[in-house]
Amino acid sequence: MVADPREAMLKLDNQLCFALVTAARNVVAIYRPILEPLGLTHPQYLVMLALWEMSPRPLGDLAAELALEPPTLSPLVKRLEAQGLVSRTRSARDERVLDIGLTDAGRALREQALAVPAQVMADTGMSVERLEALRDGLAPFAGRRPS
Repeated sequence: MVADPREAMLKLDNQLCFALVTAARNVVAIYRPILEPLGLTHPQYLVMLALWEMSPRPLGDLAAELALEPPTLSPLVKRLEAQGLVSRTRSARDERVLDIGLTDAGRALREQALAVPAQVMADTGMSVERLEALRDGLAPFAGRRPS
């Protein structure tokens, strides 16, 4: 009697969702000691990356870029503000909009962050090309197109 091949698909180790969750947790663990000297958690690092690309920007736009809900992002931004890295100001165009911008310290931190990608490559033993291929391969699951 031949076993049903569908049975193998129910094994935990064969699940895409399990592989992605495990990989995500392990990637964040790789970043943790690299970001510690910068005084950033991984979620805070993502906020800073987005702001280094464009600042100031409305909280709602920043949340959308990071695939977060504004109520989830707000505490992250408040902690970054307490560290002196970002500012929160009401938009001059629409007082209902909260603009998030970089402070001088936030802009200066970017210089230190330039070393992060090389440290990640060293810790993983992966080249830029392999990391880019991995990232691009995840695009269908991230809702984004490869850059």
